[in-house]
Amino acid sequence: MWTSILAQVAGDGPYLLANGRLLTDVSAAPRSAEMLVSADGMIERIGEGLTVPQGARRVDLAGALVVPGFVDAHQHLDKTGVLKFAPNPSGTLQGAREAFALYARNAPPEDVARRAERTMARCLARGTTAIRSHVNVDKDAGFRGLDALAALRESWADRMRLQLVAFMTPHPNQDLEWLASNVGAAASRADAVGGTPAVAEDPERYLDLIFEAAVRHSLPVDLHLDEHLDAARPLFDAVFERVRRYGMQGRTVLGHCSVLSALPRPEFERIRDGMLELDIGAITLPAANLYLQGRSHDVLPPRGLTRVAELVRSGVPLATASDNIQDPFVPTGSGDMLEMGRWTLLAGHLHADDLASVLPMITDIPARLMGLEGYGIREGARADLVVCDCEDATDLIAGGPDHRLVLAKGKRVGIH
Repeated sequence: MWTSILAQVAGDGPYLLANGRLLTDVSAAPRSAEMLVSADGMIERIGEGLTVPQGARRVDLAGALVVPGFVDAHQHLDKTGVLKFAPNPSGTLQGAREAFALYARNAPPEDVARRAERTMARCLARGTTAIRSHVNVDKDAGFRGLDALAALRESWADRMRLQLVAFMTPHPNQDLEWLASNVGAAASRADAVGGTPAVAEDPERYLDLIFEAAVRHSLPVDLHLDEHLDAARPLFDAVFERVRRYGMQGRTVLGHCSVLSALPRPEFERIRDGMLELDIGAITLPAANLYLQGRSHDVLPPRGLTRVAELVRSGVPLATASDNIQDPFVPTGSGDMLEMGRWTLLAGHLHADDLASVLPMITDIPARLMGLEGYGIREGARADLVVCDCEDATDLIAGGPDHRLVLAKGKRVGIH
């Protein structure tokens, strides 16, 4: 069956995908329908009994499941693949930060592009058709990573939608003057502005420069927030105040949020309600938090994740993502978002009954948080699709496919 499907899909469109089961709603059951993909890689029509237009070919999917391309809303492509060159013997977050900062001082732009492109290709082959990457901007890296990835954003546009976050990176004993002077130039190259206020010398001033730059350049904010387990120093209220002041409701995303798991339930619920009120999205990064957090605990080390199950069930838009791949922060990673989905379910205290609810966390929810236009299985969207031999969303998350075909803007780009 798969040999026949692959042969039929090879080449340019237009073509009609017939006899498939489409997840037009990733939270519902598959729908038996046909899909017409135009020559420019867009979903032109979805329905039953569609006629194959003149000049198009019919592709028989033989009952295969069709889902939207996966979305990885939080990576660090400037860091990917540097593990061998930037060891982190301590296994801690600060150890990883220091290891990469040392490496970044001498890393040429072509090195960043080479490593990033390799990871992007692996992600694409496994079904990821959109990535948002945080890219360090500081005295060590300057704009080298941002410029290198901006070139890839352009050259990969037909295969993958790549967004860049100007990750204004503070370091211990480094004042904010350089970041304040350069945040505008960084924002002009990026699709969002972000950073990690918990390690800034002056978190309040640091948050102001992030939000002011975002508003000035009409960009969203995407922060690493409270990637620690110290219940005495959460920064959610400082962020909420700025979301209100700068009118960034619905345009702010918070990654990690690990400290929520260390807060008393009433305090967590107050913060959760603030996120709902301000339409703030969250992203959990299970690989990094499981690896880096809780190493100082002698007994029952914490998982280090945010309160995944409670956020999901309360309606906070929560995505899951890879974070780092084979670097000092996370030494493993294949670029497979189905793997991240499984880690999230297992480490995040979701239930077996929640298997199907994980698929939106790697499709619709991150697409919304990234503001992706023309996403999903619907008329007028890009034909960014994963065709696989699974029964439904539960089967896809639980065990994954034995065969998958990846289409990016209608063209075959991956077989795995």
